[in-house]
Amino acid sequence: MNWRTGTAVLTLLVSLAMPALAVAQDPASKPAADDDPDRDINVSQPDFTVITLPTTLRLPRMRSAFRLTHRFARSLGQGDFGDLADSFFGIDNGASVGLEYRFGVMRGLQAGITRTSDRTINLFSQYNVWQQRKDTGKPVGVNLLFSVDGTDNFSGHFSPVLGLAISRELGSHGAVYFDPMWVHDANLFPSNGEDTDTFIAGIGLRLRLRPTLYVVGEIMPRAGYSPGVNQMAAAIEKRVGGHSFQFNFSNGFQITPGQVTRGGTSNDDWFFGFNITRKFF
Repeated sequence: MNWRTGTAVLTLLVSLAMPALAVAQDPASKPAADDDPDRDINVSQPDFTVITLPTTLRLPRMRSAFRLTHRFARSLGQGDFGDLADSFFGIDNGASVGLEYRFGVMRGLQAGITRTSDRTINLFSQYNVWQQRKDTGKPVGVNLLFSVDGTDNFSGHFSPVLGLAISRELGSHGAVYFDPMWVHDANLFPSNGEDTDTFIAGIGLRLRLRPTLYVVGEIMPRAGYSPGVNQMAAAIEKRVGGHSFQFNFSNGFQITPGQVTRGGTSNDDWFFGFNITRKFF
């Protein structure tokens, strides 16, 4: 074989290989799973919770997310500023801690587990009934919520929860929420004639101030069994890629729906805390 014949053969092989290489490099040729819209960033709803209340953010199928919550035990109003600074704004005084993991079981359905440091375990599921969309005439997003709180590492008192998460996105500027929830057998120590069930009417708001910066607030009025004060909280939140970092201030330590029924500590006592969420998609 002379050099001219060799060059011709090489040119033919390259021309045959080029279409295959182009398909391999073309993003449009990737598997359909990569085009799952649930994996796109939702700038109006960057996280699965407001502060405590659930949002309607969907978790992609076969993907997961982890959340860490801290509520430091020292009231910010206790003592003077020097005392507060000495305890590093409550950080030295212990905390109520929660760990949460959630998984996308199928499109629109997610389930997970939350454990708090008082040994309460909450098993939860959340199904997206429909999303807010102009083309279908749906002005809000609606999720069905079901969970069970169990004390003493899910071996003691059980409180099943049924509710809805309803959201209205404000374009790309944030969202408002209404989360009605019914908690059965919420009272851990019922006496004769005392309510044992609680209805929670959670109200939440997230406003986008900058491309990745938000202010957040929520309040959780209750009816039925409702000791203490209604828990409420405010926060500032930063989104960084698949992370959400939130510094919050609340009048209570409650994380799970069963805990929320027991209310906040006092409207005069506010506690510093934070949430960190990591999405694995």
